[in-house]
Amino acid sequence: MKQPVVRSLLETDLYKFTMWQALLHGHPNSHTEYEFVCRNTPAFPLADLLEDVEHELDHLCSMSFTDEELSYLRSLRYMKSDFIDFLTVFRFQRKFIEVRAVGDTLVIHAAGPQVHVMGFEIYVLYIVNELYFRRFDHDAALTEGRARLSAKIARLKTLGDEASRRYPFEFSDFGTRRRFSGTWHDEVVQRLAREVPEYFKGTSNVYQAMKFGLIPIGTMAHEYMQSFQAFGVRLRDFQKASLEAWVQEYRGDLGIALTDVVGMDAFLDDFDLYFAKLFDGLRHDSGDPVAWGEKAIAHYAALRIDPKTKRLVFSDGLNFDSAIALYRHFADRIMTGFGIGTHLTNDVGLAPLNIVMKLVCCNGQSVAKLSDSPGKTVCKDETFLAYLRQVFNHPAT
Repeated sequence: MKQPVVRSLLETDLYKFTMWQALLHGHPNSHTEYEFVCRNTPAFPLADLLEDVEHELDHLCSMSFTDEELSYLRSLRYMKSDFIDFLTVFRFQRKFIEVRAVGDTLVIHAAGPQVHVMGFEIYVLYIVNELYFRRFDHDAALTEGRARLSAKIARLKTLGDEASRRYPFEFSDFGTRRRFSGTWHDEVVQRLAREVPEYFKGTSNVYQAMKFGLIPIGTMAHEYMQSFQAFGVRLRDFQKASLEAWVQEYRGDLGIALTDVVGMDAFLDDFDLYFAKLFDGLRHDSGDPVAWGEKAIAHYAALRIDPKTKRLVFSDGLNFDSAIALYRHFADRIMTGFGIGTHLTNDVGLAPLNIVMKLVCCNGQSVAKLSDSPGKTVCKDETFLAYLRQVFNHPAT
């Protein structure tokens, strides 16, 4: 009998907790829907995993946070006591998530109070991933993965003085959702922490941060800002409303803002001097990263803010070649950071799944992400999508 995929309720990305706390405090009654999507073609139909996914979700919904886990969360200064108290009694409710097969397609749909369903995302993604990759030759995959990881570590060790220009080269693990397996993920982060600590700065995985003494990394994701499209503010003002709510919740902590919910240009229109001073930097997740970074630097300069006091975090499908190239381009002008996911946790010689589980509806109305990469745009309602484009002058692509 194989061990359940989910080892701890703490094993999710840090930004799920930070968004969860902010939304519980600000909008505890919102109702949302999330849908699972596979963007590429798997080696076999994901519908074949239906029964196993059902069992794993049953297990997830039987779990609760342990005292040790809650104590760890309390140790993070931006986590508030009333939120941790909420987590002491929290359990996922199986009635809020449905799994079924439609032909070869695996359909996973979560609907219910946002504070009860928003947490499903990361667990669902790595449940599907691990169940999928269990059907391949594990020994061969791990042999290949270890060889590739050794080559990456060797590459990092050759950086030397190049990685200590005005600002150092720093990266973090963002690979929980699309990892090959939990045990492989553990091996990867432990080796990075042991062998290249000068470059490896932490992980988005809160359970691993606690278990291995690492720094948990993360602030916000698209779903947080998208939710404000349905929170009763004027649509044109939803970005400002979400950023302001974040500032009021965290008051200087967790200061990296996500820029591509309606595209970088529309974001910068709202990211005025007030927000530019309050936030420590910006995170890139779609579009040309060099063009994005140049826009960010120019925006800070136009506001007469020294870009050298700010940070750009890149997190869109990175590997070490692309991360180091971006570092070389920007490192003398602004602080940088790199969140690397699949290239760390699922580079084992098998084609990774490109799966997501996204917010599609909030309080009975559609919400959307107008990504700077056309393939990442998310919306079920073409009418709302067209209206959002019009409001933010975002070109159709």
